[in-house]
Order: sequence, then C-alpha cells, then structure tokens
Amino acid sequence: MHEKFPWSHVFGFLLSIVLTCMTIWIGLYTNFSHSFILYLIVGLAFVQAFLQLFMFMHMTEGEDGKMKTANIFYGIFVAVIVVLGSLFTMSFGM
Repeated sequence: MHEKFPWSHVFGFLLSIVLTCMTIWIGLYTNFSHSFILYLIVGLAFVQAFLQLFMFMHMTEGEDGKMKTANIFYGIFVAVIVVLGSLFTMSFGM
C-alpha cells in the first residue's frame, strides 16, 4: 500500500513548466525573426509532447508495446488530419 514518492512525475512536471516558460519568454521577449520563433516553439512543443509520453503516460512500461505504438501513430495521424483540415478550411474563409 505504501509506494515510493513519484520523483519522476515531479521532475517531468517541473521540466514541463520550464519548457512552457521558455516558450513564453522566446515568444514575448526575444528579438528573433518570426519564423525562427515559430520553429523554436514547435521544437519545444515536440520535446514537451515526448516528455509527457514517457514521464506521465508510461510509454516504456507494460507488455503491450505494439499496441501502445499503434495508438501513438493513430494519435499523430488524427492530430495531423485535424491541423491540416483546419488550415485548409481557414484558407477558404478569407
């Protein structure tokens, strides 16, 4: 019943906060070009997504590794379709 303290979760949470604060700082307080800021923010978003996959969603734990991989690829597929569909729809709205 008594489990050890979840240090990996605390570390992942703190790292997520640091990445979020870095993104805000880069977006608001730097003099980089807009395209470079966009690339940095997207890069930090991918880092944070993988951090959360491994720290909070326990991607490396368990026996059903193939099913987890399939679910991840399906989630990426749905996200890409939603983003591209939204961009496609918004491009005709103007």
